[in-house]
Amino acid sequence: MTFSSDDHRYMQQALRLAEAATRRAAPNPGVGCVLVKDGVVIGEGATLQVGGDHAEIQAIKDCYARGLSPAGATAYVTLEPCSHHGRTPPCAERLIAERIGRVVAAMVDPYHEVAGRGIAMLQAAGIAAAAGLLQAEAQRVHRGFLSRVTRQRPYVTLKAAATLDGKTALLNGVSQWITSADARRDVHALRAANCAVLTGSGTVLADDPQLTVRDVPCLRQPARVVLDSQLATAPSARIYDAAVAPVWLATTVADDARLQPYRARGVTVLTLPAQDGHVDLAALLRELAAAGINELMVEAGAGLHGALLQAGLVDEIVLYLAPYLAGDAARGLFDWPALSSLDDKLALQLLDLRMVGRDLRLQLRPQSH
Repeated sequence: MTFSSDDHRYMQQALRLAEAATRRAAPNPGVGCVLVKDGVVIGEGATLQVGGDHAEIQAIKDCYARGLSPAGATAYVTLEPCSHHGRTPPCAERLIAERIGRVVAAMVDPYHEVAGRGIAMLQAAGIAAAAGLLQAEAQRVHRGFLSRVTRQRPYVTLKAAATLDGKTALLNGVSQWITSADARRDVHALRAANCAVLTGSGTVLADDPQLTVRDVPCLRQPARVVLDSQLATAPSARIYDAAVAPVWLATTVADDARLQPYRARGVTVLTLPAQDGHVDLAALLRELAAAGINELMVEAGAGLHGALLQAGLVDEIVLYLAPYLAGDAARGLFDWPALSSLDDKLALQLLDLRMVGRDLRLQLRPQSH
């Protein structure tokens, strides 16, 4: 199927709808759909919360709400229409029943219950259907869902803030505040875009953070995950308030008596295998994916940051640099073994660079990804 400039324009509109719905729809993908007939948009929609309408159904309902019929229209959808009965009926069947004339999908759904079957179902019904329009953009929008389905782990974004010479705190531990209020507000927006936030026991002991979204609009608070291999943190820490948002405690400890005070606060305990005396990070990410976490943000110290990077478990880094120097004796960004050759350095790809208030915001990707 050949795609026109109009096809590109309408798919971009569908992708904007998908981007806005991604957090709301999790663990489902936040799909966008636009219905077009005779060069006019006659309906649009995006996936609702789990158990609610998928994007195609919302677009069809919107079409009827405008007093129009979707028959003969082209449906632009950011992910292949589903072909299986889950919490909702198959969208492909509904598109057929509505006599949609053409379906353009940005990409095939890799989920094993779909994986090309939706396109095949539409084609068998005589509907012109194809996938592949703006696929790279769709993969970016659906990155969390795709990571969970294909890699059995969330898409991991590591957030860090430092001075221009790469220091996160003074040697005595003082770190508030390195960045400006504008940058901290941007961090809250980043939290709001993720399903969960992961931190380590050192951060909880040093800062007693809540890791909630407070300064920007938020559909629902992300879950908080504390990695505390030996139960060094107190059950009274603010982050363990499960009334605010779900909390998981990842530990190697299996002693019920020691774990009970955390459970009493509503914390879900994940007792995981140990690796070199610490929680196995890959096992933790598998558990979070199994629990429906699509996107995971990491806000921790140099130890956990370095361990995740060394294990190859970081997909993206968002780094805020404040325009001042803290000196060589201050604390650094990542714990990393000493290199004997620059050939062993970790190369990063710069994805985005912008100013946030007075601070520099860098979006980076490890080049092994």
